[in-house]
Amino acid sequence: MTQPAFPACIELSLTRAHPSWHGHLRSGLQAMALAQPDYFSELARCEFLPTAHRMFAAFAVPLNSIHYVLMGEGPYPRAESATGVCFMDGAVHSLWQDGVGLSKEVNRATSLRNFVKMLLVADGVLNINHTGAVAMQSVSRMACAADSNWIRTGSELQSNLMGNGFLLLNASLVFRPEVAPASDARAWLPFLRIILQALSCQPEISQLILWGRIAEKIAVLPEVRRCKTLVSEHPYNLSFIGNEDMQHFFRPFQLLKKSRSSSQ
Repeated sequence: MTQPAFPACIELSLTRAHPSWHGHLRSGLQAMALAQPDYFSELARCEFLPTAHRMFAAFAVPLNSIHYVLMGEGPYPRAESATGVCFMDGAVHSLWQDGVGLSKEVNRATSLRNFVKMLLVADGVLNINHTGAVAMQSVSRMACAADSNWIRTGSELQSNLMGNGFLLLNASLVFRPEVAPASDARAWLPFLRIILQALSCQPEISQLILWGRIAEKIAVLPEVRRCKTLVSEHPYNLSFIGNEDMQHFFRPFQLLKKSRSSSQ
């Protein structure tokens, strides 16, 4: 039986995903359509983020390369920032401003700012009691030094995460200013269940990390029972910087350092 076609904006977005995901993505979309038949036709009639057919950008990596699933809430509510990849802000280029601290773009992207500071605390570079502007001045000088092995851009951070086997996924794959994020997240839940079912069948999956109140509701789904699950507040909360569970989990990855392949 021929599978139904989805609106052009969905079909074009599907072409951006790695072929190993295509069947699972279509199954997830069909589950959504059964639960809410008018959802995609309504979506096609309005403006939503991310733009440029990047709805499935998180699925650009092969299914069998995934070891960890990092799940946030939804795309950034700014067109230049929403990339289709969990919490990676497209408006961020440089991470650092030499001698000043984090770049203006990182400081505007609150979730990314707090995530970077959490990594710095985990690596022992920052003291949890001193993560403000003065402390960040010396950190930025170290990061920007000519002989530094630290990454300097947001794209390098994303590459390090994906290179370590992270699927950077949101609970809702779209943002619409006129729709509450929690409402869109409910609509995408049948899709996520299909994706999580596909992931649960992969022996390589070792951890599911859930950020925020919307994402943490995923923890009760039967599809995640085969995965270890780690739940925390969303990184836009300042308390995330001091979250010891997050520090312990991310410390071994050394995400702020250049990968061996890029430094050779």
